Amino acid sequence: MDLIPAPSAVRLDPHRTLPLGPDSTLAGGPGTEAAERWLRTELGAATGLALPRADRPVIELRLSPSLAAGRCPHAALAPEAYRIAIGPERAQLTAGGPAGAHWAAQTLRQLLGPEAFRRAPLRRTGWALPLGEITDAPRFGWRGLLLDTARHFLPKPELLRYVDLLAAHKLNVLHLHLTDDQGWRFEVKRYPKLVEAGSWRTRSMVGFRDGQRWDDRPHGGHYTQDDLRELVAYAADRGITVVPEIDLPGHTQAAIAAYPELGNTDVVDTAALGVWTDWGVSSHVLNASDATLAFFEGVLEELLEVFPSEFVHLGGDECPKDEWRASPAAQARIKELGLAGEEELQGWMIRHFGRWLADRGRRLIGWDEILEGGLAPQAAVSSWRGYYGGVAAARAGHQVVMCPEQYVYLDHRQADGPDEPIPVGFVRTAADVYRFEPVPPELDEPGARQVIGTQANLWTEFADQPRDVDFRAFPRLAALAEVAWSELPRDPARRDWPGFEQRLGGHLARLDALGVAYRPPAGPHPWQRRPGVPGRPSDGPPPVR
Repeated sequence: MDLIPAPSAVRLDPHRTLPLGPDSTLAGGPGTEAAERWLRTELGAATGLALPRADRPVIELRLSPSLAAGRCPHAALAPEAYRIAIGPERAQLTAGGPAGAHWAAQTLRQLLGPEAFRRAPLRRTGWALPLGEITDAPRFGWRGLLLDTARHFLPKPELLRYVDLLAAHKLNVLHLHLTDDQGWRFEVKRYPKLVEAGSWRTRSMVGFRDGQRWDDRPHGGHYTQDDLRELVAYAADRGITVVPEIDLPGHTQAAIAAYPELGNTDVVDTAALGVWTDWGVSSHVLNASDATLAFFEGVLEELLEVFPSEFVHLGGDECPKDEWRASPAAQARIKELGLAGEEELQGWMIRHFGRWLADRGRRLIGWDEILEGGLAPQAAVSSWRGYYGGVAAARAGHQVVMCPEQYVYLDHRQADGPDEPIPVGFVRTAADVYRFEPVPPELDEPGARQVIGTQANLWTEFADQPRDVDFRAFPRLAALAEVAWSELPRDPARRDWPGFEQRLGGHLARLDALGVAYRPPAGPHPWQRRPGVPGRPSDGPPPVR
């Protein structure tokens, strides 16, 4: 049946089926309302069937206390566990919690074939489910994708579309990168200039940073708080948590352009700064004054009203220290706090916001640089610079999301040669992603338990339109979904890539039905080829974020 990600156990007989027709019904029990609503909407659109409610429905969703209590092979993640039993008269979808009911509904749609992924029926008859049983639950509790909306703005309908694509692959975290040097996307009502002045730049760099070419087109946009509340609610109905990221103390030139007093005004004329038009990392960073801390506390107060997620990502990566070294105010702050230097000043700022979030029942997560200045015990780490930061964090008792750039940075090119559109970074194919193991072998069992999941990161310097995002995301994101969900061999050499590749062939038909502009297995389409753009050695350093 080409199921992706692969379920824990499958026993289906395609020669015996449960037909679905005009008389078929659908109903759910308490706790399955969102999954029932989604399944009726999606299957109704694709099949033309009304699927009304009935006391004894043909398709039934329900929650089970036994699954919720963990009496299944994946006890720790029982709320996301599910079981599908399809007999000659009815299909029963049983889950440990509302999220599990949605994953069961997603699998049921896959069983109906690619045409079940369309928004209008191509045929009115012939719909049937194979008889048998599927038992399933995820390996990791955090299975995600980072979308960078700061470098290139993605309109709200595209974010909603990506929620649907994540849900179709049983990925449950959308990490939304909302701010950076090149743009501020989150509306803060008490600080309106963040979007009035900080959400638009005058131009954008084209291609590599060393190319020194710009397109001279203004670029920008922002999300209102109601836009993001809509996104959060839409995602929650599909079992997905939206984790926001507000980057600090580096990657903040857009904020400083809007409010120059946030910068190091004793060494830089911050009033002359605009939103940055280059890629890479700006040298302009926040100052460490009490006023700046209070400003970002105000930002976060409004952020918490919009995003109910347990985790809030505060970046903490790639913060140049040159301005702090030159700033008398920063040096006085270091002396006042009894810190050893600029690295500890960054750590002090991160810990401040970690405590601030903890006082409000939330948890800080940041890139692995936040380890360098000391870290609050409840904070978690996104390990992007290889495995090292994640290993160190796990051994120190911190939870870790593994997302090393060498494996799961989807802005990196997918083949050698000039045919790849803006061929940056390492070559990483879908096969490379499939062989990525989130838990490194050097971690013992207690350390391995600190790895709560994995995600792919899609930075958008070189993806200025939705089809470019699709091209970089798929089919590699489908491979990451199976790595995050399924119980694959921990040894990457033992993974069945040929088997996955065969299933992927059938899965691409689903992506076609959904309108995803994925990279074809044979290589880029002619419109995607940009001859004359030099590639980089596959083992060379990738560009920084």
